[in-house]
This record gives sequence, C-alpha cells and structure tokens, in this order.
Amino acid sequence: MPTVNAWAAPSATEPLVKTTVERRELGPHDVLIAIKYAGICHSDIHTVRGDWGPQQYPLAPGHEIVGIVTEVGAEVTKHAVGDRAGVGCMVGSCRECEQCRKGNEQYCLKGMVGTYGAVDADGTITQGGYTTHIVVDEHFALRIPEGVPFEAAAPLLCAGITLYSPLRHWNAGPGMKVAIVGLGGLGHMGVKFAHALGAEVTVLSQSLKKQEDGLRLGADHYYATSDPATFEALAGTFDLILNTVSAAVDVNAYLQLLKVDGVLVNVGAPGEPLPVGIFNLIMARRAFAGSTIGGIAETQEMLDFCAEHGIASEVEIIAADQINEAYQRVLASDVRYRFVIDTATMQ
Repeated sequence: MPTVNAWAAPSATEPLVKTTVERRELGPHDVLIAIKYAGICHSDIHTVRGDWGPQQYPLAPGHEIVGIVTEVGAEVTKHAVGDRAGVGCMVGSCRECEQCRKGNEQYCLKGMVGTYGAVDADGTITQGGYTTHIVVDEHFALRIPEGVPFEAAAPLLCAGITLYSPLRHWNAGPGMKVAIVGLGGLGHMGVKFAHALGAEVTVLSQSLKKQEDGLRLGADHYYATSDPATFEALAGTFDLILNTVSAAVDVNAYLQLLKVDGVLVNVGAPGEPLPVGIFNLIMARRAFAGSTIGGIAETQEMLDFCAEHGIASEVEIIAADQINEAYQRVLASDVRYRFVIDTATMQ
C-alpha cells in the first residue's frame, strides 16, 4: 500500500499531528488524486473528538477535497490524467439499492461510505483529505469546472452541496421567501445559492456583526435573532428556512416564522435533541425536515451551477501546521467563511 503524508488526530483529546496514512493500490475503476486543497468542516471537529460516536485512531479527517488526477485504473472512463477533480463526503455506496439507483447515494439503504472514519469495502478505515493523495472509485470523483477557482472549490463539496440540495429539493426560486439561519461556512453558501436561484433571501444571525457581508453575498434582509422583536416582526413570513447552526436552537420559535405549508430544514447537526411543539406544526400544516449532502449527480450539477453563476466559497488559506489553531477559530466562529488547507505544506 502507498504511504502518503497526512495530518491526523491520534485520539479524541489530542491535537492533530503530522503523520502518514496508507492508501490502497489503484483498482481498475479507481483514480489517484494529488490533493491541492482541503477544506475544514465543523463535522471534522465533531468526528475526531468523538462527539458523534467513537472513532478508530489515528484519523485524518477532511471531506472537502480538490486536486489533480495523476493516475487512473485500467477501466476508468469518467476521468483522465490531468483532470481537475474533487471528492466530497462519501467515497462509496452499494450502488444497487433503490436510493442509489435514484442517484441518492448519500441515502444508500446499506449505508454510504464516508470519506473518513468509515469502514471501506476492503474492511479498512477511510482516511480523508488532510493528506497529499487519495484513491477513490471514479464514480465518487467530481469534475471541478475551470470556471471555479481551485482553492475556493473545496468547500463546495460539503458546505456547498449541503445547502444546494435542500434549496433544489424544496424548489427555491422566484416568488419564494427563504431564510438562512447562521452566516458561517454553510450559511454563506446558502445565501449565494438562494439568491442565484431567484428567491428573496433573509439572513437570521445571532447579531448584526456580519450584516455587511450578508448583504454583499446576496441577502435582501438581515436580522439579529438575539432581538426578540425579530421573531415578532417576521412571524408567518417564510416559505423555507434552512437552519445551518450545529448547536441547539429554539426550533419552535423558528417554526412560527413559517407561512402555512412552510418548511424548516435542519442541515446543522447539533449533538443534542431539538424539542418540537407539535402544535407549531399542525396549526399551519408546517413541516420540520432534515437534509444532508446531495448525490453525485446533484453535486456535479451544483458545481456546474457555480461555474455558470460565478459562485465559490469565501475562504482563508492556511498551512497544515495551522490546523489546530483553525479548529479553535472555527469553534469560536472566527472565520469568514471556510478554512482551506494548502496541502503543498504537507510535503
């Protein structure tokens, strides 16, 4: 097995350290990607710290990956050496169940294989993008359009598709009022996409400190949720609300901001349950839903949409030895709006 440089967590309580991980030999349908940039997602922090369950260590996280194809298996048809390619949150699925056949590999009925911390088909534990190279089945490698800046493309593979998928599923567009809760790594992409789709966009953030950014990114309105008057003024306003916050929020307060038949969709993943008052649903036929990433076809659609509309993530490029500092800044909401590791600094 080839060995590649990496930054990985030795345990749930220790900082990430420079190390190496093994990659599998290239199979007939595999591509080898030399990683150029890897985004830091809040999910990386939750996972390596064991917030979402015990892990096997050492663990190299990272599921926002872009790079160059440097080698292809004998039967690969989707990619060629020299292509710009990306890998998102999954590197495998059964490809046979009802959801996989529909293009919803993320909802594979046998369980999709996550890009890191998951059991792969060969029984090994997957290692993610905080590495210099990755081997992946060609089906799960995306084409990165030339129109999207490379360093700003990596977060699209998680943050981007996580917001694009529910906006498309609930038909965001002209005539719809859409609210984005939280203006962070996820939320800023939601604003860009909802605006490009033609919806009237409102940001609901804890304070007004990012208001100028929100309006620049495409929001029509911006409100502080720390002000109780916000919830009075906006009652019954929205067709669709996307909650990007990965911490407990008052779901019932946000449900009351929906119109009849409105939908509140959680894409943030807090570690604790979110209580829901059933009358906030049944008295206005509202819905409370969840959504994760999109399938491979939808993710490619999203990337092509970005190229067509000039959309990319707002990023801060860091060296690998700044990862632990970046984690602390993510937890403190001190990033606008996604850290991206330059993997050349891992050589």
